[in-house]
Amino acid sequence: MVMLNIGILAIVAAFNSGIVTLDRASKISTAAALGDKVMETYRAATYGCIYQNTPPSDSTYTGDASYSSTFGITTGTSCTTPPPVASSTQVGADGKSYRVDTFVAWACSSGTTTGSATNPLCATSGSGRPVKKVTVVVRDSRKLTARPFVRVASTFDASTG
Repeated sequence: MVMLNIGILAIVAAFNSGIVTLDRASKISTAAALGDKVMETYRAATYGCIYQNTPPSDSTYTGDASYSSTFGITTGTSCTTPPPVASSTQVGADGKSYRVDTFVAWACSSGTTTGSATNPLCATSGSGRPVKKVTVVVRDSRKLTARPFVRVASTFDASTG
C-alpha cells in the first residue's frame, strides 16, 4: 500500500509541474506576440518617428535596465502617426493583462555612448554613428516586480529612412 501511495504521489507531482510549465510557456508565447506587434509598429515607422511617446515616471519603468535618463529619446520629427505610448496595459490572446513598456535610447554598435540625448556620440573609434535602440519589455500586469516574460530589442540607423 505504501509503495502504491508513493507511485501515485509521484505521478500527481509530475502532472502539477507540467501544468505550471505549460502555463508559463503560454504566457511567454502571448507576451512575445504582443512584443513583436509593438516592435513591428516601430519597424514600419520612419526614422524621425522612433521615440518614446509619453514615457511614465513610475518605478517599474524607470527601474528597468533598458531605461536611460541620459540618452532616452522622447521627441520625434514630422510624424503623421505617433509611435505607441511608451507604457500600456494590453490584453493578450489568452485574455490576460500584460504591461508593455517601450524604451528608445541612443546606442553605439561597440563601446559606450557619450554626449547628450540631443547630440549623442560614440566614444570608441570605428564604432560608427549612434543608432536608435528600441527595447520592448512585456510583464505580467499583476506582478510588475516579477521577472519580465519577454524582452525584444532592435536597432535603427538613420540610413533606413
